[in-house]
Amino acid sequence: MMTVAATEPPAMQRTKGPLRRALDRFIENRAARAGLLIVIPVLIAVMTYHWWWPYAPNAIDLKAMNKGPSATHWLGSDGVGRDVFARLLQGGRISLLVAVCSVAISIVIGFLVGAIASFGGRVVDATAMRFVDLAMTLPPVIFLLVLASIAGTGIAPTILVISLLSWPVLSRMVRARLLELRERDFVVAARGMGAGLPHLLFRHGLPNCIDILVVYATLQIANAILLEAGLSFLGLGIAPPEASWGNMLNLARSTVVLEQYPWQWMFPGAALVLTVLAINFIGDGLRDAFDPRSDLN
Repeated sequence: MMTVAATEPPAMQRTKGPLRRALDRFIENRAARAGLLIVIPVLIAVMTYHWWWPYAPNAIDLKAMNKGPSATHWLGSDGVGRDVFARLLQGGRISLLVAVCSVAISIVIGFLVGAIASFGGRVVDATAMRFVDLAMTLPPVIFLLVLASIAGTGIAPTILVISLLSWPVLSRMVRARLLELRERDFVVAARGMGAGLPHLLFRHGLPNCIDILVVYATLQIANAILLEAGLSFLGLGIAPPEASWGNMLNLARSTVVLEQYPWQWMFPGAALVLTVLAINFIGDGLRDAFDPRSDLN
């Protein structure tokens, strides 16, 4: 069976705008569609569970301590009688909140550093890139642990730590894109007419970096979820009794829990793996969709 895209005349396909062509390529990507089918229900569940699920994440039922999955507690309960399903959804909300906020901050920092380096002149470029090189040469694991120990535990410190670790790679990508852009005629003309740095950054730089920022944000959200889970598992991220997928795994790491109460670690681990894989599938689909070489295939 021929697809709609295959039946369209070549001239009609060429008249589509770049965003429409990118959207068509993204929709044709099976892995990206599968990622959306996982991520969208997860987002809906974690944002609305308090309206339809009868248990609060920190509500304690002493009669249900370490009970397995049942009609009452779908995913069982933990060692103090808290509902695992409620904590799983609350943990997903916290993990996604931390990931989205930290990625937003790192995008702002990375774009500004890369754009200012490319448009600011040779001295500014050299200074900014040496700073980026310094940030990238620091061992990421050690740097992360040091920052986490200084900032402390909680949602805001975790967001700060992850965002400070994530921006250098983006700044280099933005700089590479805008170094080529600044030599184009319309940018040279804008400079000749007296356009300032803010005008160059947000009038010319930002629109031409949207594809980089979107793809980076999607892939970095998955990485930020893993970083938050790792910090919380080590006791340096989201502190109990607040739920996150990382500290749920931390609370279930004892040998007794691993062997006798597998639902306390299996479901958070599965949610973490599936969500990260789905977001990576979406990010890969966006990367391929925005790749201009795809039009040549």
